Amino acid sequence: MTDRRTELASNLASVEERIVSACAAAGRGREEVTLIVVTKTYPASDVRILRELGVRHMAENRDQDAAPKAAACADLDLVWHFVGQLQTNKVRSVASYADVVQSIDRVKLVTALSTAAVRAGRELGCLIQVALDAEEGARGDRGGVAPDGIGELAAAIDGAPGLRLDGLMTVAPLAGPFAGRQQAAFERLMEFSSSLRSAHPAANMVSAGMSADLEEAVAAGATHVRVGTAVLGVRPRLG
Repeated sequence: MTDRRTELASNLASVEERIVSACAAAGRGREEVTLIVVTKTYPASDVRILRELGVRHMAENRDQDAAPKAAACADLDLVWHFVGQLQTNKVRSVASYADVVQSIDRVKLVTALSTAAVRAGRELGCLIQVALDAEEGARGDRGGVAPDGIGELAAAIDGAPGLRLDGLMTVAPLAGPFAGRQQAAFERLMEFSSSLRSAHPAANMVSAGMSADLEEAVAAGATHVRVGTAVLGVRPRLG
């Protein structure tokens, strides 16, 4: 465990240095960017070490991994983000532990989450996942709604009991006009964020950037970066 703590502390320090440098280069304060560590496939023991090292925001993309991990760490002061594609049959479980769901991409999901949140007596933060590679009216290959669907989803979330519209999320697309152009993709997301905030001023969260492209996300203006491998390393998958 001591070796693992040393490894995570070293990796975390390297990521922190990257964020600090990216913020400085962009003329931003370090406090403007929140690090979310994506702990998928890694055990609850790593979550505990990360919390000891000062990380509060954790993310998961599969309910079957997230639910038991969140339960095992229920005594810790954590903010859990669900970042994976979410099926409606998993909504009740996710609503019991997630503080923020970053992958809202259809009205049916909004309705199901609202029902589950009210039943659980909780308020869930919601990010609309924007697919920058999706055709008008479609969804992306990695989840997310086409940009023309942002307004409808924002209105649905804003009017749904138990839900709070927090902002937008994207994953750098692998195809389409933004493939290989991460910063341009994230800058486009910021434009959509600006439009969203004109109607919903409190929805100012922008989640973009991962281990390979966090600098581009910070340069574009992201408020949250989701980092997994750069902090946790490459280890055997659970199960």
